Amino acid sequence: MGLLDEATTPLGRLVVALAAIHALPGKEIQTLHTSGPDLSRGTLEMRRGLLRHTLYLEELTHQLAADWTAYRRRWPASSNPHLLVSQKSAVDPDHPAVSIGTLRGALPRGLTLSGLRQDRILNEASLSGDPFRLMRLFGITEKTAMHYVTAAHPERTAKLPR
Repeated sequence: MGLLDEATTPLGRLVVALAAIHALPGKEIQTLHTSGPDLSRGTLEMRRGLLRHTLYLEELTHQLAADWTAYRRRWPASSNPHLLVSQKSAVDPDHPAVSIGTLRGALPRGLTLSGLRQDRILNEASLSGDPFRLMRLFGITEKTAMHYVTAAHPERTAKLPR
């Protein structure tokens, strides 16, 4: 609670939402493209290797994505295809993705992208206890999903062979 109030920029608020609500890893946040958000449908499409994954945005993340899209118009000459850009990367002719350092700097003090992601997945694991749900919701592997379920519910998995 209150994380979004501590994030002081549209970039910071969107990054917090993507990591803390949708549990996106930093590399995926970094490489989102401008063609990804479809605000009329309330979706955000991302590439995961050769596959595409669609996030269905709830009202808060939808509003934060709309706010960022409006803020990004500060650089109308930018041809950078990445959704998240900094003042420097927006006009760079090489079209780099925004740096992980910039994403970290946009977060409230003391938070990390991986920490927000892990907290979100662990919270979902404690609520549902269903590894298949975690795999579908966050695009994680079976092993990772079981790791989170075991951490959230050690009493359920204590008797499983290892």
